[in-house]
Amino acid sequence: MKSVEQYMRLYAVTDRAWVKEQTLAMQVEESLKGGVTCVQLREKTMDEKAFLAEALEIKEICKKYSVPFFINDNVDIAIQCGADGIHVGQEDMVASNVRSKIGESMMLGVSTQTLEQAVEAEKSGADYLGVGAVFATSTKPDADLLDHATLKAICAAVAIPVVAIGGIYKHNIMELAGTGVAGVALVSAIFASDDIEKECRELRASSERMCSGKPEGK
Repeated sequence: MKSVEQYMRLYAVTDRAWVKEQTLAMQVEESLKGGVTCVQLREKTMDEKAFLAEALEIKEICKKYSVPFFINDNVDIAIQCGADGIHVGQEDMVASNVRSKIGESMMLGVSTQTLEQAVEAEKSGADYLGVGAVFATSTKPDADLLDHATLKAICAAVAIPVVAIGGIYKHNIMELAGTGVAGVALVSAIFASDDIEKECRELRASSERMCSGKPEGK
């Protein structure tokens, strides 16, 4: 596999709120066709048996596109399905305990909102950080907004990649240029789109420009 940083460019986090005619698996494949570089399966209400079956299905789709597959929060499901990684929040299992449970071969992502949390997560074995919300988001309306100065400080303080999350769309992604993030994690910008593949192609191009510091159109 490539370095973790290369997988952070366009990180898709699933949400079945926008599943209509297509299945979630079909939507994920459309996003992969469009250039998504990482997929996180997020299911908060599904029972364990159905969650595992879905995880195994989407893992195989990600494997076809050589893109890492992450599970949100559920360490047991991540281990059972052989996921490439697990992503946990501050309210979930402590990062050091997750690392002990999954071993060294599985990637570990941790959500952080402060400089202190970021430094602690890196010390606890995180391979990358999800930092936000960097903009107001309808996906998590109660999420605290993180100013871009703090985002930049977090990126400078840790040696692992930082992916920005929260309210990111094509119209504001370039505002993150210069912060030091390795990429962006998106939910509704991808899965609420009427043409997921096309939207992801444009988002991937914007993310690449943002990370390289090149202005729009260059």
